[in-house]
Amino acid sequence: VDEDGVLTKEAPGFTGKRVLTPQGEKGDANEAVIEALKNTGALIARARLKHQYPHSWRSKKPVIFRNTPQWFIPLDRAYEDGTTLRERALKAIREVMWVPPQGENRITAMIENRPDWVVSRQRAWGVPIAIFVHRETGEVLVDDEVNRRIIESFRQRGADAWFEDGAKARYLEGRVENPDDWEQVRDILDVWFDSGSTHAFVLERREDLKWPASMYLEGTDQHRGWFHSSLLESCGTRGRAPYESVLTHGFVLDEEGRKMSKSLGNVVSPQDVMKQYGADILRLWVMASDYAEDLRIGPEILKSMADAYRKLRNTIRYMLGALADYDPATERVEDISKMPELERYVLHRLKEVGDVVMKAYEAFDFKRAYAAILNFMVNDLSAFYFDIRKDSLYCDPYSSLRRRSARTVIDTLFEHVLRWLAPWLAFTAEEAFWSRTGNRDDSIHLKEFLPLPAEWKDDALAEKWRRVRKVRSVITGALEVERKEKHIGSSLEAAPVVFVSDADLLAALDGVDMAEVAITSAIDIREGEGPAEAFRLEEVPGVAVVVERAKGRKCARSWKITEDVGADAEFPDITPRDAEAVREWLARTGGSLTDLEKARE
Repeated sequence: VDEDGVLTKEAPGFTGKRVLTPQGEKGDANEAVIEALKNTGALIARARLKHQYPHSWRSKKPVIFRNTPQWFIPLDRAYEDGTTLRERALKAIREVMWVPPQGENRITAMIENRPDWVVSRQRAWGVPIAIFVHRETGEVLVDDEVNRRIIESFRQRGADAWFEDGAKARYLEGRVENPDDWEQVRDILDVWFDSGSTHAFVLERREDLKWPASMYLEGTDQHRGWFHSSLLESCGTRGRAPYESVLTHGFVLDEEGRKMSKSLGNVVSPQDVMKQYGADILRLWVMASDYAEDLRIGPEILKSMADAYRKLRNTIRYMLGALADYDPATERVEDISKMPELERYVLHRLKEVGDVVMKAYEAFDFKRAYAAILNFMVNDLSAFYFDIRKDSLYCDPYSSLRRRSARTVIDTLFEHVLRWLAPWLAFTAEEAFWSRTGNRDDSIHLKEFLPLPAEWKDDALAEKWRRVRKVRSVITGALEVERKEKHIGSSLEAAPVVFVSDADLLAALDGVDMAEVAITSAIDIREGEGPAEAFRLEEVPGVAVVVERAKGRKCARSWKITEDVGADAEFPDITPRDAEAVREWLARTGGSLTDLEKARE
């Protein structure tokens, strides 16, 4: 069968019959062959079979498979060093980092079992296989001057110079006895050979880039495509892979796991997402997704990402507010051993989470980094540490160790966390950095990750505070019930009685101001089971809480209800702690009690 779908003279009796017409319709060849078989009595049976058959993606017409001469790159022919291309490629695969790891097994199996590489194609346009072959011997012409002429013409006029009229004569003039003895190959290269060569023409020709590439990144289908052809081309010419690592990701589907299609109306455009939510939300979705599998996206998923983003942004805003007038020269507490336990526990958690984040980034495990950072910022910081320390930040004297320690830790948190967030919340991190520094000539993206000192790690302290937090969860649960039942408004109206029968939990509370931790005005910790009607949580056995109302007067400054409000005669509406803070503030600002009273009026 020739290239026009016509039977040739190698099929005597059927020469000229068409398998397919020029329009791609069924020709007369099949019927002619069937009739010949019937006439000779060689046809056993005839029937119609409905089956799948390959069709052209463009014309939607059936195609014919033909055996034709092609150009190959052999995988098992030895080079001068005795190695074959297959051996080089398999060795290179083992030296590359594959993310996810199963990518290595996939491409290894492909290289182990693949045939020689067919690099020629018969197309009207493409990068030509620019060689001449002797018509009788099949010898390939190897001539430096001819090659120089070809290269020079390509530089001047592009690869199409090979197909210009008179090109053969210009290339061979004076270099062979009879140009007619040589055939100019008109085949073009497989486009995957083109893409497989990009490492040479991109990385090796630019001073700002390096070879090999740090990473090749594409979809999982490229194990058979770009990763594959680049590996073979580079191993054949340079003896190693053109990349140090390869990361592959799945395909983007809609929320229900369906392929996106205009006809289904489920296409999510990145431009539309950025217009509605901003680029950082889209980047956040990428970070939160498991790219090792197919990725899902849609309105509900984006809403959850926007909610997560708001939580992260609000945590950053809180830190910026808490550090508004922070002066490390006068406030910073350098010796962490002098800090309260809570601050040392938070530094332990910063070290613990930081180690996870750094390992996750190094392994390109972005989902794990995202989960660790989100949990830390939302649960450890916003819902726990910052909630507890609001009172100290707002009401403690400026010079108090507790307040200075808190501000020191918040400054440390900000510097670390903002760097962790910068690769994915690129615009938000830059905005926060500029807000903190006031220097728009600098950038968070020019900063490196900060080291995490080993002395921050304190496993014994962490275990103690893990137990403290368990007890706290029971207290806050009891307070929430009382709030819903309208028995109290704010948690500061409460003075809970906490019964602890678990010896380990009770020991953990030693030396801890649980009223401060639970954000109540007072607290009473007792050993024992507690009354039957006390509030309990099934997941925290050994703790029971009875919520009672706090006794005393409400401090006009901290809103705590205590019996020592007015103990300082100069400040009848606030606690002695708050009175000390106000005096210090007046001394620092040059104000007076009279000025303060006038301002209140």
